[in-house]
Amino acid sequence: MNTETKEVRIVKKGKGKTVLKVSGIIFGVIVLITAVVALTNFITTNANIKKAESYEKVVYENQLVPEQDENGYWTFTTDKELKVMQLTDVHIGGGFLSSKKDSMAMNAVAAMVTAEKPDLVIVTGDVSYPVPFQAGTFNNLSSARIFGALMDSLGVYWTLGYGNHDTEAYSYYGREALSELYGENYDYCIFEKGPDEVDGYGNQIIKVTDSKGIITQALYVLDSHSYVDGDILGIMWKYDNIHENQVQWYKDTIKALNDENNETYKKLGKKMKSDIKSAAFFHIPLTEQKDAWYEYAENNFADTEDVKFYYGVAGESSKVVYCGIGEDDMFEAMLETGSTKAVFCGHDHYNNFSVEYKGIRLTYGMSVDYLAYPGIYQKGSQRGCTLISFSPDGSFDCTAQSYYQDKYTGIYEKEDVTMQEISNIPFEEIKSE
Repeated sequence: MNTETKEVRIVKKGKGKTVLKVSGIIFGVIVLITAVVALTNFITTNANIKKAESYEKVVYENQLVPEQDENGYWTFTTDKELKVMQLTDVHIGGGFLSSKKDSMAMNAVAAMVTAEKPDLVIVTGDVSYPVPFQAGTFNNLSSARIFGALMDSLGVYWTLGYGNHDTEAYSYYGREALSELYGENYDYCIFEKGPDEVDGYGNQIIKVTDSKGIITQALYVLDSHSYVDGDILGIMWKYDNIHENQVQWYKDTIKALNDENNETYKKLGKKMKSDIKSAAFFHIPLTEQKDAWYEYAENNFADTEDVKFYYGVAGESSKVVYCGIGEDDMFEAMLETGSTKAVFCGHDHYNNFSVEYKGIRLTYGMSVDYLAYPGIYQKGSQRGCTLISFSPDGSFDCTAQSYYQDKYTGIYEKEDVTMQEISNIPFEEIKSE
């Protein structure tokens, strides 16, 4: 072996050691960064949970306490109106990057719930927002824990339907794990996992009965699922629809509830045929929400034979209504049964309009979001809650409430925002699929 060959081998061996050394340093840096981020997220999550636990309980004169009937349905019994608050798109990130905005979201929820004293809070999706470049974490359980702690501190009964962001493809936990958390850890959460044979998690019915046992309202909470058609990251806005077996479950249970009421009427000596009134709550809007708004917009924002406008604006751009990309029979089933007269959804944060379409009122809830939409934390016109009152005669009314009213004062000061003007997009500018 000559001297030149030895030198080549020495150089190669030296290069190999250098590569290993550099790789080791890079790996060490990655491990260190991961550990620091994990520790930081652990600290900020626990800090926000402690803050959530610091809010005082809402003071009620006579708080309604739901009980489970023989079928497992949570039931409120009252001869007066039931007051429901719809919250939607709370978007708690649960990470170190979103800590300040998570705190703002908690303050908004606490202030509105404390002032309104609802009998029940229903969240129509997206409690969690584990998008790492905005939240700083993939851990969607952290945000769920923060919100659960907040609601338990307030001492208000609540439940939720899942949104597309609650369980992203890259988040640590799926709907089953979150359902276990919600269903087993909070005294005031009446979330139910739902029947195993029905798609999704959190499909549940909450009954409202009078003192005689007659069902005056059935509140349906449904899982509207997430992304479809290969759009696993949700970047193409391809959203799912309510599934067929959910529609069948809805129809079957409407019949069962009517039968139950008829038996109650018989026991009371009344010859009546039950016509159960119901309302539905879920995250992603029905395609009929888009149909209704397009018809209204095309008619120069005036009522038509099928569309009656109540309030609000469509503040989303492009398609305006980002409903499921497929078709489902949910709205048709509602028309067929004649039961459901109100539908409440979320998902599109700048939309807060309420319209009646073919006799069914379709309402977007006011959103809470401080995190998901760029710059939305600085804007205020879309932020608030929706109040719904269900009367013993089966009728209802609902109103959109801005968070920035004086009546919503909390223990923490509100942030400064711009109350931006949101104008409806002319029909000719709306881009359909």
